[in-house]
Amino acid sequence: MWNDAFPSFLIGLREGLEAGLIVSILVATLVRGEERGRLPQVWTGVLAAVGLSLSFGAILTFTSANLSTKAQEAFGGCLSVVAVAFVTAMVFWMRRNARNLSGEIKEKVTAALALGSGMLILTSFLAVGREGLETALFIWTTAQTAGESTGPLIGAAVGLVLATGLCWGLYRRVLRINLTRFFTWTGVGLIVIAAGVLAYGLRDLQEGGVLPGGTAFAVDLSGSVDQNSWYATLVQGVLNLTTQMTWLQVVAYVLYLGTVMTLFVRGLRAPKPVAPKPVAEQPVPPKPVAEQPVAEQPAPTTEADGPVRNRRWVVPVAVVAVPAVVAGVVIASSDGKQAAAATVSVSPTECGKGFTAPQPGQQTFQMHNTGPQTSEVYLVNPATNAVYGEIEGLAPGTTRALVATIGSGQYAWRCVPTGGKAVTSAAVTVSGGGSVAAVLPVSEQDLAAPLAQYKQFVDAGLATLQTQTAKLAADLHTGDLAAAKADWLTAHLQYSSLGAAYGTFEDFDKKINGRADGLPQGVNDPDFHGFHRLEYGLWHGQSAAALAPVADQLAADVTGLRTAFPSQDFDPSDLPLRTHEILENTLQFELTADTDEGSGTNLATAQANVAGTQELLSVLRPLIAKRSPDLLGTVDADLARFSGLLRQTQHADGSWTPVQQLDPTLRAQLNGALGQLLEDLSPIPDLLEIRKSA
Repeated sequence: MWNDAFPSFLIGLREGLEAGLIVSILVATLVRGEERGRLPQVWTGVLAAVGLSLSFGAILTFTSANLSTKAQEAFGGCLSVVAVAFVTAMVFWMRRNARNLSGEIKEKVTAALALGSGMLILTSFLAVGREGLETALFIWTTAQTAGESTGPLIGAAVGLVLATGLCWGLYRRVLRINLTRFFTWTGVGLIVIAAGVLAYGLRDLQEGGVLPGGTAFAVDLSGSVDQNSWYATLVQGVLNLTTQMTWLQVVAYVLYLGTVMTLFVRGLRAPKPVAPKPVAEQPVPPKPVAEQPVAEQPAPTTEADGPVRNRRWVVPVAVVAVPAVVAGVVIASSDGKQAAAATVSVSPTECGKGFTAPQPGQQTFQMHNTGPQTSEVYLVNPATNAVYGEIEGLAPGTTRALVATIGSGQYAWRCVPTGGKAVTSAAVTVSGGGSVAAVLPVSEQDLAAPLAQYKQFVDAGLATLQTQTAKLAADLHTGDLAAAKADWLTAHLQYSSLGAAYGTFEDFDKKINGRADGLPQGVNDPDFHGFHRLEYGLWHGQSAAALAPVADQLAADVTGLRTAFPSQDFDPSDLPLRTHEILENTLQFELTADTDEGSGTNLATAQANVAGTQELLSVLRPLIAKRSPDLLGTVDADLARFSGLLRQTQHADGSWTPVQQLDPTLRAQLNGALGQLLEDLSPIPDLLEIRKSA
């Protein structure tokens, strides 16, 4: 994480200092010009620029998250190239304009004062906004290349805080630094980082299918250098150089670094000495540091230093050569060995070969399948069968990394070849570490009893539903529409409480509870039938005679489902999945009223979905309690809260408030409560996933 923080720290420090200097000059100019009353206008522009920058970063994150994997690669690659262009332009702009920054800003302030408050706000907004947008783009890009946001965000935050402190010190005249030299050396560092970002961005474009050559590697050290070792992580985090780089990446890296660094260094020439003006010519009092913090001149070059042109190649050569030499020395001293755990064999005859007691902490194991069959591999405690790490579908002859956190205890490998029996390696004992959370595996046998119990519940529920739909059909045959509406709701809620079984109902669910969405003629389509077809007719004034055949068909379909259900194939793994999926459908269809065909009873259906989820949790409760006892208490509290909010929408006469007529506050509370419930239910499918290691 800390390796990934350095590039963002540097951009945060440099861009923060640049923006801070501009603000300092704006403030100092107004203070010296007796215009303190105009300072709020400056801060208004500054805050608007900060808000724009944060919004820009949020838009980038949201846009990327809603793209497909390939599109994300292409999107990130394009923005990486754009970020490199912005950073390069910024580095050269500051090198060229640093000495004149104070005068340029003061001229803009003077002009803005003459034009009014709006112009001063716009001046500060534009002056700071450019740096803010560049910072947001570069930090987002470095977070993408790092694969995580914590390190880059911490690095950027530290850089911005430090820049703020430096600007305050300069403004208060308690600090003196050679800003020309500061921007020079940070410019060198940013050029090196930008070269790596460019190479990484081009790789993203190759993986996204925008550029060719994704498999043409110029450098491939993955066989001799562990990409998870400390030195590889350091080089990748700071310089974005990886163990595998394509020809396009290498050529672009070298060309960019060599060309841009050379042009940058060639421009670093000492300014020509300017003869001081005679004292008689309107002497100007010395300006405070806060007004012209960038006006400091570097010491003139002397003969002892040698001509600048003879030294302009030193920096680019050193920047390229030093990392290469250091990496070579480290690799040579490590004798090409991986810093992580040695390769561990996976096969029916060699399961765990090469495994020795690892050190406590996070470890990476290279799992190599030496057998003839695809295999699953688990790192387990052989005494309890608890799983600390797993790989599914490891093909013969392939190697994949398994990352696991090691604590005190016993560890062994369990290899499960396709169609074969599980083989467990010899155990090793690790001491000196803390306790580590593990997953107690679930087998099909563990789910057999809950499945049988739930099938009994569904079968009984279908018997009740059969009686209810027959009564609904009878109501319509006698022309009693009021009774039909009441009995429709009773039967529909009964069906909605059986949500965990929908996956086994096959085509019956479409006939019984299908929707008009997607049908050519919508609600008038001949294939629209079942509960929602009756709902539309009952609440849109259709006659009992017209709806009676629809009710008869519904009753027949329910009878057919009850007859077929005992022989249906009910996958045991469906039970843990449905604990989350039933209420996902509630959020998608019921709380949006997407399935309302006129009855306004979506919230009643949501309550039935809650009842179905509670029934499902009751049969799974012993398995969950054994693996995560605290989770059940959290989920029970969430269910009670959501159910209580739903009850507030039911009236004394038994009717329900339609979703569209809900008080906005209550509707927001319902959505929030269900969202929290879904988040707390989400671990259950993984917790109760069937594993062959059991």
